[in-house]
Amino acid sequence: MTMPARQGIDTLTEKEKQTLRLIVRGHDAKSVAVTLGLSVHTINERLRDARRKLAVSSSREAARMLLAAEATPENLGDTRTGDDARGAANDVEPAPDDGAAAAPRRLPVLIGVMLMTLALGLLALTLLPGTTQVPPPSTTVPSVPAADAARQFLELVDQQRWRDSYARFGAAFRKLNSEAVWSEVSQRVRPPLGAVVSRALIGQETIPVPPAGVEMLKFRTRYAIGGEKVETVTLDQEGGDWKVVGVTIE
Repeated sequence: MTMPARQGIDTLTEKEKQTLRLIVRGHDAKSVAVTLGLSVHTINERLRDARRKLAVSSSREAARMLLAAEATPENLGDTRTGDDARGAANDVEPAPDDGAAAAPRRLPVLIGVMLMTLALGLLALTLLPGTTQVPPPSTTVPSVPAADAARQFLELVDQQRWRDSYARFGAAFRKLNSEAVWSEVSQRVRPPLGAVVSRALIGQETIPVPPAGVEMLKFRTRYAIGGEKVETVTLDQEGGDWKVVGVTIE
């Protein structure tokens, strides 16, 4: 990577990097906004700023530059904590056309200080109309409530049971992310937070995406070392069970 490109990567905020990481996994601006719980306007601003800093005209190219930079050993410990303001919740500025392309490369290790994204590929298949055949909604009622399923998943992560927690992911997520990648990212991000002191459900929202919507649950969790964080677990109905399609820790 050239020196100007390296300097451009260094000027990216952690939230701009977070957005580009989702773009390189096949998201567009609209699905990134749904995944992160932000407005499309905020995501567009992040992408514009990232393109400007990297001197490129395509968000995909900016995302690939970041992926290439983070694939090198010296960048596995990236700890930039830059921030940018959230946009208005009702902002509906159109998404850019260059933000949706699947990348064949391996998922980069995601390590941050103030905002850590544990898993990518959230709703990558269901949020892009026309790219895949959408199965009919399941008529089977899940055996446990979504909140219980989310708690059970988080408890497996707390216990560092990466294989068991990976088994709780839906087929769409597992198609994009291998067990090895999930285990590697989780091992780098979760143990440094320490043991869970408390965890409380603070919100549950149904996101209206095909075919039957998904459930997004937020927990306020206090860690012995990492302090207070907001955990977001998104689940979809699959085969009569709730399956995790995304998880973040902020």
